[in-house]
Amino acid sequence: MIELFEVIAAAARSRGVADVEVSIHTSEDALTRFANNTIHQNVAERQFVVSVRPVIGQRTARATTNRTDRAGLDAVVEEAVALTSASEPDPDLLPLYSDSVNCDSARMSAAAVSCAPADRAREVREAIRMIESEGQTAAGIYSTGRESHALFNSRGLARQYSETSTVFSVTAMASDSSGWAKLSSTVHEDVRPSELARRAAMKARLSANPRELPPGEYTVVLEPAAVLDLVGQIFPDFSATSLHDQRSFLNERIGTKLFGDNIGIFDDVDHPQQNGPRFDGEGVPRRRLTLVEDGVVRDIPFSRVSAAREGREPTGHGFALPNETGEMPVNIVIAGGDATLDDLIAATERGILVSRLWYIREVEPYEKVMTGMTRDGTFLIEDGRLAAGLRNFRFNQSVVEMLQNVERLSTSVRASGEESFDMVVPAMRIRGFRFTEVTRF
Repeated sequence: MIELFEVIAAAARSRGVADVEVSIHTSEDALTRFANNTIHQNVAERQFVVSVRPVIGQRTARATTNRTDRAGLDAVVEEAVALTSASEPDPDLLPLYSDSVNCDSARMSAAAVSCAPADRAREVREAIRMIESEGQTAAGIYSTGRESHALFNSRGLARQYSETSTVFSVTAMASDSSGWAKLSSTVHEDVRPSELARRAAMKARLSANPRELPPGEYTVVLEPAAVLDLVGQIFPDFSATSLHDQRSFLNERIGTKLFGDNIGIFDDVDHPQQNGPRFDGEGVPRRRLTLVEDGVVRDIPFSRVSAAREGREPTGHGFALPNETGEMPVNIVIAGGDATLDDLIAATERGILVSRLWYIREVEPYEKVMTGMTRDGTFLIEDGRLAAGLRNFRFNQSVVEMLQNVERLSTSVRASGEESFDMVVPAMRIRGFRFTEVTRF
């Protein structure tokens, strides 16, 4: 990849541009999709994307291509230089980043790389059989792939990262109920489709003939996927840029006790269940941040621009320039306890178990009031056991208040959802969770 950078840098110099940054992203992804207990699609995609960002004085812009021949690279440099020259000057723009710290790393699984369509079909077949044995219908996806990120600039920066990924998601559907399970990992062997199918089928079976409870405030047990989807809504506000622009719910709250004593949240790219490069969009090494400690808001991510503005050091959480977002933590780890999900259920005299959430939208930004719905496995808990499936609810709940009312935490696991990026989170038992109506589906 360094050879591509050298060709691009030479093309930029021939146009009188000395400073240039080049980002190279490659990926190979394969996906098997199934529905109605039948595989109906198998697709594969390969991408090679080169992105060029010149810096001319206080101006910068970006152009992208998937061509790697000299004519294609010369054309993308021409476009990037033209866009940069035509852009408005940015008084906050900094020179290209330069650092000799080695941030190269990889999270690679040989089994993910070698996984063929027949291998995925075999696993999917077993998952479908598991769900069919319960008289249910299966739908979902099974994907494997690998990708690499490389970042170079004319100040001598060179960063590279590679990883594999395996994802299995399955929904088991019965006549009046459904169950769902999903997992992703950089380690192929961590994802066991048959186990996930068994979990989805069990939820669909146990939630059959659902009862209807009236709306109100209940003790709830949120499974990790539900925690991810709801708590994940707050992390764009953990940003020095958001705070500077007065659009974060953390304005006037840094250093204050905002959540319960048992809430600890970190950003840690080196956590064994996390993924992603150990550098940000400009190549700055990612630092481990204590976002929340004992309920108190502590660290905030800084990009190079926001750090320079406030006399701080960048934390390695900035996005590729140019952007309006600034920075954000993307390797979230919420500290858990020593309980299991079953322990949380067993310790609940009466409450509701929520498997997952969807259609989550923000209602009020400062207290992070969210609305959304439960789905694919909502249960009544009575005397420490699952007593019945329930009709799904709409909720209206402040995430700030919710994290003040967490009574107990399970151990943390890598969780996948639909509303947010994957995180390492526990299940939570929460008092006073607010359901506003019963949904009709």
